[in-house]
Amino acid sequence: MKILVCIKQVPDMESRFKVNGEGTWYEDSDLAWRMNEYDEYAVEQAVQLQSQGGGAEITVLSIGPDRVKEAMKKALAMGADKGLHIQDDSSHKRDPWEIATMIANFARNEGFDLIFTGMQSQDRGSAQVGILVAQMLGIPAVSTVVSFHYDGDTVTAKRELEGGTKAVVKVPTPALFTCQLGLNTPRYPTLPNIMKAKKKELTSIPAAQVLSEPAAVVSTRALFVPQKKGGARVLEGEVPVLVTQLVGILKEKTGLVK
Repeated sequence: MKILVCIKQVPDMESRFKVNGEGTWYEDSDLAWRMNEYDEYAVEQAVQLQSQGGGAEITVLSIGPDRVKEAMKKALAMGADKGLHIQDDSSHKRDPWEIATMIANFARNEGFDLIFTGMQSQDRGSAQVGILVAQMLGIPAVSTVVSFHYDGDTVTAKRELEGGTKAVVKVPTPALFTCQLGLNTPRYPTLPNIMKAKKKELTSIPAAQVLSEPAAVVSTRALFVPQKKGGARVLEGEVPVLVTQLVGILKEKTGLVK
């Protein structure tokens, strides 16, 4: 069995973000980077499946500049067998269609039985790439997966719907699954596995090798930090005083109280 896991390197969400000079994305210097959280669930699910036996081979794929190899090395340390890095310094400018095109063009002739992606990326958050890849490959896609069971050539998965509702679906392989919070608990790579990961195959290819027309169908016109509007006023004192103050503010500011 062959498994493909698609991951993305994203900034630590606690970072202080600044809009770049072009005004279309964030400035990527002086940021701490990590594997996208949802992608960690995807890697863990693939490794768990591999541990069940059957000789599964896990390939981890990531698109971006050289720094994304650090996230890939973590996936290899978690248990993936080899990595494919699609070298692209302009990956942050790519829309979901272009990213999915590169993944699908690589995967099309590789014979993957299962493809795992995160539900969405923490920076762009489009939640489109995985579904687009499945469409391009002509295979079933199951999104927001929170439970996964593989039985031969069939997968039974539980997916999260709106309002906490769950749906159980059964699909034949090959198929693609986007992984949601709650699917599993990603393992922390041990030092021995980190050392082993350094010897695993990690191949880089240029984006032009897998990027084909048509070009992007969506572009970012502007990125900006929302302006702060208004402020807060803290009222202090005993309840009767607070009531008087609140009524006075409502009269002054809204006209709703006469």
